[in-house]
Amino acid sequence: MVFFELFYTFFLIGLFTFGGGYAMIPMIQEQVVGKGWISEEALTDFIAISEVTPGPFALNISTFVGNTLAGPFGAICSTLGVILPSLIVIIIVAMIMKKFIANRYVQGALNGVKPIVLALILSTALLLLVKVTLFGGHSLQSEFSFDKRSLALLVFLVGFITIYKKINKKSLSPIKILGLSALLGIIIFTV
Repeated sequence: MVFFELFYTFFLIGLFTFGGGYAMIPMIQEQVVGKGWISEEALTDFIAISEVTPGPFALNISTFVGNTLAGPFGAICSTLGVILPSLIVIIIVAMIMKKFIANRYVQGALNGVKPIVLALILSTALLLLVKVTLFGGHSLQSEFSFDKRSLALLVFLVGFITIYKKINKKSLSPIKILGLSALLGIIIFTV
């Protein structure tokens, strides 16, 4: 029964979330944490792990949740659940795209979805910022514990990336940023 529930939950998440993996986070939180499958702290960890793990974010996080809840077969069920809606939709869109892409109603719908996708991504980023810096990565209901190290790491990385971009006239590779963050995390959080 848990396998079907994993598949169904992640199928709904994949079906009703627009804007990619980060836009899925609020719905994943509502469904997965709300059902008591994992804690908010575990979700925060899964978000971080999914970001640094190769592959699409939504695929990674669904696999981690499924594996945590029900082992390898749970990971398969939740992963298939989250990718199946996109697969179905993209096949349908590819078949009829040329007919409808210029349609003003389709364009209007796409333009209407863009702001909410941006709002979902920004709200997730803000929530993670507050959780990591003000609550040490724990639930917002937990005891307030300002984490100076996380805030210092964030400020340093934002400053470093900004200066790098100004000097070199190009962005720093996300892979290098993740590697630098991991290295600094090891240094800062193990000392």
